[in-house]
Amino acid sequence: MPSTRRHALATLAALGGASLADAFAQTPQAGAAPASKRLQVLMLVHPDMTALDLVGPQLVFATMGDVDTHMVWKDLSPVTTDSGLKLVPGMTFADAPKAPDILFVPGGLKGTTALLQDEETLRFLRERGASARWVTGVCTGVLLLGAAGLLRGYRATAHWYVQDILPVFDAEPSADRVVIDRNRVTGGAVTAGIDMALTMSAMLRGDDKARTQELAFGYAPMPPFAAGTPELAGEALTKRVLESRAPAISAARRAAEMARQRWAG
Repeated sequence: MPSTRRHALATLAALGGASLADAFAQTPQAGAAPASKRLQVLMLVHPDMTALDLVGPQLVFATMGDVDTHMVWKDLSPVTTDSGLKLVPGMTFADAPKAPDILFVPGGLKGTTALLQDEETLRFLRERGASARWVTGVCTGVLLLGAAGLLRGYRATAHWYVQDILPVFDAEPSADRVVIDRNRVTGGAVTAGIDMALTMSAMLRGDDKARTQELAFGYAPMPPFAAGTPELAGEALTKRVLESRAPAISAARRAAEMARQRWAG
């Protein structure tokens, strides 16, 4: 059994969790117990976010069964992502459930950097994160969890080019694609959000549920160039990407350090 899966099972057991009813295939799965209530998932949307950070996990969460996924923002105006796609929030911060089952934060380097200075958003994440059953994020969005004080003393991952910023928020960085530390579940760069959400699905609905989702989605990645990590891409290509993103990464680090300085104590 992969180490991440073993850790997931240990975490779920420690929290007193159990597999819930399967609804995706309309039939119960082995080891699944009836759900006592619909799960409430809050998914932050914000200007200049990366759409795929959210869309992949949203599909997984929405098809777990007995789940309500809510895209939340300050108001209900359409949000323009970093690729130009517009997303429409369905709920405001003020109306969002006070104690969600899952709080999820997507990334997008420009949008994340701006929100590291946005106390309204950080306050929302801090308050909902304190009462959420699971606190999750992917890519650069993990920095927002850190800025909200939700990763202090936790191990976490993020997009590979901002992982070294995580210690600013007293988090232990990891290069793993998905990291589970107690009730914090984080994913690496962009597409890792799908893996993170499927890991959550297995923990909350059982392995059969997540396996069924993988098959239904045809989720069997075969990237044509196998260059999705610095280790796979090699030094030259990695250096080129870092150089092209250097100003944005430096801005994110400065914003993170400023956010950390605002913490009391």
